[in-house]
Amino acid sequence: MSNQRSAKPTIQRLRSAPFSTTAQGFTSQCVDSGNMKDSQIPPAQENHSMKITSVTAIPASAQTRSGARNYMFVKIETDEGIVGWGEATSGPRSVGTMVEEFGQQLIGKDPGRIEQHWQTLYHHFHVRGGVIQMSAISGIEIALWDIKGKALGVPIYELLGGQMRERIWCYGRWDGRTPELAVETAMSFVDQGITALKGDPFEHRGLFIPIEAERLAIAKMEAVREAVGDDVELLVEVHGRLAPSEAIRIGNELEQYRPFMYEEPVPPQNLDALQRVAESVSIPIATGERLLTKWDYTDLLQRQIVALIQPDIVQAGGILELKKIAAMAEAHYVGFQPHNPYGPLCTIASLHLDACTPNFMIQEGGLHPWFQDACTGDFPKQKDGYLPIPPGPGLGVGMDEDWLKANPWRDDADVWRAGDGSIASRQDTNWS
Repeated sequence: MSNQRSAKPTIQRLRSAPFSTTAQGFTSQCVDSGNMKDSQIPPAQENHSMKITSVTAIPASAQTRSGARNYMFVKIETDEGIVGWGEATSGPRSVGTMVEEFGQQLIGKDPGRIEQHWQTLYHHFHVRGGVIQMSAISGIEIALWDIKGKALGVPIYELLGGQMRERIWCYGRWDGRTPELAVETAMSFVDQGITALKGDPFEHRGLFIPIEAERLAIAKMEAVREAVGDDVELLVEVHGRLAPSEAIRIGNELEQYRPFMYEEPVPPQNLDALQRVAESVSIPIATGERLLTKWDYTDLLQRQIVALIQPDIVQAGGILELKKIAAMAEAHYVGFQPHNPYGPLCTIASLHLDACTPNFMIQEGGLHPWFQDACTGDFPKQKDGYLPIPPGPGLGVGMDEDWLKANPWRDDADVWRAGDGSIASRQDTNWS
């Protein structure tokens, strides 16, 4: 993989890449145009186009810093031996069934017709959208881009406008049950050269925060800011667990510690509530990890109430759908940061998008040591607070099938949700 990364794709390389576009579709067999002039390149022939032969969902698990977690990966095979990998993690195992049900619609089809397949799957049912369907579509779409990049011999970002930055700013974490533990977490990332950190300091359950949990959250932020200094950016994550009046009060209290972003301060379903918060605090607002597709973002962006959007590449529709959402945000002068708490292919697909998106701001995650063990190829590693541009071709990495077999889905794994708070609810609410 390292030698592929050093060989930058050029227009000439794209001309001689192993594919051709025909009236029937896309194939990895073509005339090597090499040094031929444009006038000497023969016209496209009616060649056999590559066909999808299987779409498989592969559930797996991994041990993370916060415990065991489950993941859902997608493998698409073709009749020409090119394999594409994607990820469809969202929590429920039923996403795997949806991947394979949708996959049946694609058997025998040309994998290069990505937009057409996306539209076909999105409109397959009269009741459409939702996290199960959209996660399945996202994982399939990412795998199709992986196939296209491999067939062309280029990284995916080269097919989306080309590289526009040399490195990708990323952030670590500052979580902890106590101020001391939050500082310990923060410094573990600062010692690695990370220059931005995100943490969820809230220990309450339900929507209404007791005063002791509010004081603890403020104390954590104060301790971490004092420990890391003013040059490290601190993002505050709420996971939508505050009522509007409490989000405003706490946001105004946090302002003295200069948060970089105040993420999802209220539940995402009510944009009027978010607007009330945004108009009452002086901290930039971020949201979007639970919004799906461009349609969910239309009203949000038109209100001009957020500084940063965070669509998830394995849930909101995949690579091209996020590129469209990012373009919508660019027109409103809003930054773009793919949500990324999941597996390695969520990270690597996000990095391809970061590399070629004008309003990219910062990247979440991608810092888990187990990613390299789970993948074939060289997984990007952060240095001095930045991740490198992924090498390609395609995604540049794939899932190690021996690792997948050795790490099956675990029924006892932690559920994908915000951690249960340590401070009991006065309303006897036990969800976070």
